[in-house]
Amino acid sequence: MSTWQQTPGTGYYPGQQGPNTGYPSQNPGYPPQNPGYPPSQGYPPPQDGYNPGYPPAYPGGNPPAAGFVPPMNPPYGQVPPNSGTPFTPPPMQAGMYGTSYAEDPMQDEIKGFDFSEQSIRRGFIRKVYAILMVQLLITIGFIALFLFHPGTKHWFSRHTYVFYIALIATFVLLIAMSCCSNLRRQAPMNYIFLLLFTVAEGIVLGAASSTYQVDAVLMAAGITAVVCFALTIFAFQTKWDFTLLSGVLFVAVIILLVFSIAAFFVKAKIFTLIYASLGALIFSVYLVFDTQLMMGGKHKYSISPEEYIFAALNLYLDIVNIFIYILTIIAASRD
Repeated sequence: MSTWQQTPGTGYYPGQQGPNTGYPSQNPGYPPQNPGYPPSQGYPPPQDGYNPGYPPAYPGGNPPAAGFVPPMNPPYGQVPPNSGTPFTPPPMQAGMYGTSYAEDPMQDEIKGFDFSEQSIRRGFIRKVYAILMVQLLITIGFIALFLFHPGTKHWFSRHTYVFYIALIATFVLLIAMSCCSNLRRQAPMNYIFLLLFTVAEGIVLGAASSTYQVDAVLMAAGITAVVCFALTIFAFQTKWDFTLLSGVLFVAVIILLVFSIAAFFVKAKIFTLIYASLGALIFSVYLVFDTQLMMGGKHKYSISPEEYIFAALNLYLDIVNIFIYILTIIAASRD
């Protein structure tokens, strides 16, 4: 094993003629480095131990002591040398969108698309009332047809079985939509069933209204419209929560059912008036109850926005029952 030794008096190993600077002219002991590539024009080889690619030595001679602050802005919170005034940091630069570094993360949010619970509930209410208006117009059309078209009334008097078919269809469709949630949620099947129910109910109401005098029917319709409008405004404005009365209303309906069975056998005017007044009162409260269920908000119970068919059906049945009981009161008071 050979041992490399420095040449005495030179400080270099054999084959070296000077410091290894990386340039072929100053290091002949090594082959040229990338001889095919011309030297950079902006960086000439160092001369006399000075490399212009680096800043010159500190002009003060000796290097600065530890803790020296260079002549520039000191770190934040420190005072520059030979100054008794606190350092004032430079103003913050504006961001891309004219704000400071702490840019608002919500600045790119799209405005006008507030899909909150309130916006969904308002759309749901509008949809329910639109469906309800269509149902009421169809029902009013059938009642007017039976009242003011003698041919329809005469034909129906000879084909009474149509009334019973429509009555049975009303109960079947009502039970189907009440018990089958998928049936009343999936479009267009829910609209089809609701339309069939409304047509059947319109035939039943038209046939029943044809047995009364025209002025009594018109008076009952006007009173029903005023009462329903006033109750709806009351339901929207009141602070009372009627959604808590579901159990009380259920008991009241059972009592009303018992009264209806008794009224079928007891042919007394006062009994009929009590029964009809009780029915109108119960379904008036039901109208407020169903309206607040539809409203949601601060009320304890609410109906899902997916149940727009069920909500419209509830309001429609409330209005129809109020109309029937008011018509019964008017007819009984005239006998």
